[in-house]
Amino acid sequence: MQLTEEQRTMRDVVREFAETELRPADREGDETETFPEGAWDDLTELDLTGIAVPEEFGGIDADMVTYAVLNEAVAYGSLSIATAMSVHGLACACIDTFGSDAQRERWLPEMATGRPVGAFALSEPGAGSNPAEMTTTARREGDEYVLDGEKQWITNATRAGVAIVFAKAVPEDAGAGASPDDTGETVTQFLVPTDLDGFAVGEPEDKLGLRASDTAPITLDSVRVPAENRLTEEGRGLAAAFEILTGGRVAIGAQSVGLAEAAFDDAVAYAQEREQFDGPIADIQTIRHKLAEMRTELESARLLTREAARKLEAGADDAAVAASMAKYSASESAMSITNEALQIHGGYGYVSEFDVERYYRDAKITEIYEGTTQIQKEIVARHVLGEQ
Repeated sequence: MQLTEEQRTMRDVVREFAETELRPADREGDETETFPEGAWDDLTELDLTGIAVPEEFGGIDADMVTYAVLNEAVAYGSLSIATAMSVHGLACACIDTFGSDAQRERWLPEMATGRPVGAFALSEPGAGSNPAEMTTTARREGDEYVLDGEKQWITNATRAGVAIVFAKAVPEDAGAGASPDDTGETVTQFLVPTDLDGFAVGEPEDKLGLRASDTAPITLDSVRVPAENRLTEEGRGLAAAFEILTGGRVAIGAQSVGLAEAAFDDAVAYAQEREQFDGPIADIQTIRHKLAEMRTELESARLLTREAARKLEAGADDAAVAASMAKYSASESAMSITNEALQIHGGYGYVSEFDVERYYRDAKITEIYEGTTQIQKEIVARHVLGEQ
């Protein structure tokens, strides 16, 4: 897909920034398991924290193809930072799409500048791939909702100033101890400032990869939220989540491509420098064919992701399916390409001196978050079989 001159210019600027600034920050953050806040401030300088915010509120209101291109460029330097950026973007998109004019005016200008950081709280300890099984509740009491429950795997949890929380609404006139299942009510979406009483963040997870990005559980213990902070009608929260996550899956597809390209470029450079059998290993047919396969897989994933972005921007009927195909394909490619890049490095690929071992660890999460590979396959299969 041919990019516009403006898109190419933005991509090149962000990619150079990602390579020279974000990658070193990612290395340090991975080692110390801390998010590089200085890098976040640098993102703000490039307006990337306002990527999903309309221009009237200080953002850049990127179209979906530009959104994918910039997510790819950031992930070329750091998947951890790209993930934090895209989750912040999810929160912004929820407020922009479903919030009132007052909510948009209150939150979006500040969030476009990167503070407060946004979080997206959908998953729970017992409700990951099937969020309809969530147990977090929101009981209506006059002009407030009282939220109780637990959320799991929340990116930006320790840093967030506002969280988009999904909970099952319980009507005000429901009897004591009533559950959403008793009343027939379903998932609803709320804008929750994280400084409210009863909102608590647990210890960050000790993860295989993405170690520079904070991931932690959230507990809601009688958190009182003004009724005006409800973003969707009661029972419309899941539909809202899936609508927003369609764009999120395009972002993850693009980030997978960015990560894979970083690993590929390192593999090419190493193959040209490393000598065995009286010459660079790039002269060995097995290595050459690996590189050819990696490049072909990389470009296929990129094209599929950008086509999904184009369809989403155009409002195509199959945009959600295209997003699932892109996320599935690109994440699988990221895992495959980082694995091959590590293999080309041999023993050196297995030590932290080289970035490819971190790329390999980071790549695995792309097959899991924002809908596992298996969930994406099921979405595509339903479409193929005419079941949706």
